Amino acid sequence: MLNGKSIFITGGTGSFGKKCTETILKHYKPKKLIIFSRDEYKQFEMSQTFSHRDYPCMRYFLGDVRDKERLCRALYGVDYVIHAAALKQIPAAEYNPFEAVKTNILGAQNLINVAIDQKVKRIVALSTDKAANPVNLYGATKLCSDKLFIAGNAYVGREHTILSVVRYGNVVGSRGSVIPFFLKQKDKGVLPITDPRMTRFWITLEEAAKFVLRCLEQMVGGELFVPKLPSMNIMDLVAAIAPQCRTEIIGIRPGEKLHEVMITGDDARNTLEYKDHYVIKPDFRYFVRRFKEGKGKPVPEDFEYNSLNNPWRLKPEELRKLIKKF
Repeated sequence: MLNGKSIFITGGTGSFGKKCTETILKHYKPKKLIIFSRDEYKQFEMSQTFSHRDYPCMRYFLGDVRDKERLCRALYGVDYVIHAAALKQIPAAEYNPFEAVKTNILGAQNLINVAIDQKVKRIVALSTDKAANPVNLYGATKLCSDKLFIAGNAYVGREHTILSVVRYGNVVGSRGSVIPFFLKQKDKGVLPITDPRMTRFWITLEEAAKFVLRCLEQMVGGELFVPKLPSMNIMDLVAAIAPQCRTEIIGIRPGEKLHEVMITGDDARNTLEYKDHYVIKPDFRYFVRRFKEGKGKPVPEDFEYNSLNNPWRLKPEELRKLIKKF
């Protein structure tokens, strides 16, 4: 589907954006692959790996999703958008709430409006488990963003733009992940632990990129995709990375949960289960016809997908295999 098409990745110099770029270039032949971000140095670094000489389809656009005029120019002639741009550091968002709102909410609004005006065919926006029953500002802004992208299908009218969302858990080895932090700390012999009961969902960058691209192909518009992922207790994570280290309990940070949720109990009535993922259908009645021919089966009414009750547990030896590259 991506061959001969123009693809636009916001936040394209981030961990996900680089892995997604690598995956697209490996498996497809796009007409253009546009990396849109606001850091010129990160674009310069990325262009050393994915240069225009080696990959003639590559384009690097400086810009910010807060800048609607720049988006209008950058999205001209684009077929598909993958929206990965966000301010996602929880403590930073708590301390700079207006900035998080400008990027994560108003930036989403800008992208939706401009993409519709420029007749972009498909947009898939990246979300987070922090957006389900959010307890911090980052999660709240991403929940708002999710709602905007899903409702954006109602703004389209007679045009052909469709918009969907992908929500997944913690990414192994991404910037800001606890795994690179623990790997740096283990030489000191002590690892700080917020709470020994804590659990999280885990996904690799490669799995995330492949899942997002598959959703881009399968989407009908208005749905929220959730992959089936393993979860892991924080103490098992310590056992996998540095079993020889002593742990020090420092307490849960502001805005953190003990266990993450990807599908809430209130969303269960709109959730369909597939072999390796779930789909949360939109609550809009006029979108229902898009899902009549799907093969998914409804989940039980009391269903909740959270990292504590998830039956798929990641074992320490399995995590060690995933983090060897670090």
